[in-house]
Amino acid sequence: MEFNIQPTLENEKLILYPLQEKDFEALYTTASDPKIWEQHPNKDRWKKDIFRTFFDGAIQSKGAFKIVNKATESVIGSTRFYDYNEQENSIFIGYTFYAVEYWGKGINQLVKSTMLDYVFQFVSKVYFHIGADNIRSQIAISRLGAEKVAEQEVTYFGEAPKLNFMYEISKEKWNRKFKAE
Repeated sequence: MEFNIQPTLENEKLILYPLQEKDFEALYTTASDPKIWEQHPNKDRWKKDIFRTFFDGAIQSKGAFKIVNKATESVIGSTRFYDYNEQENSIFIGYTFYAVEYWGKGINQLVKSTMLDYVFQFVSKVYFHIGADNIRSQIAISRLGAEKVAEQEVTYFGEAPKLNFMYEISKEKWNRKFKAE
């Protein structure tokens, strides 16, 4: 199997489709809720022009997905793979957001589990950048077994640098934690 950082991924409730330029309006409809961005590094991403910059970065990454609810066929959020490092055998997952009505329903764990199951066929470590003020995401990523390993300034595409925490999970730990259940 060839490593592709933008495959179509699927589980029992969701499909992660490679993000395309034509997805802008549907994804912006989801992203236009200011509540989504309250704890994210850029709290203004709900504004269309600022979201456009975020979206353009997602398209250029060639690793971004739109997340679609299989039952309703609605776009409920986005996430991406990025910064693949062949020498370190690692990749990042991040830039994730979901419509508020999907919070607290296990969607993040389902999405991340699907992504981790896929990507651990090709890499041995996965990292996550989480905004320093994004407590909700820090808790969620810890539940998956990722551990905080660093703090760093991250410059998001077209945005000013912001303090982020870097979390890591290894293939070995993932397999121990979730494959044994």
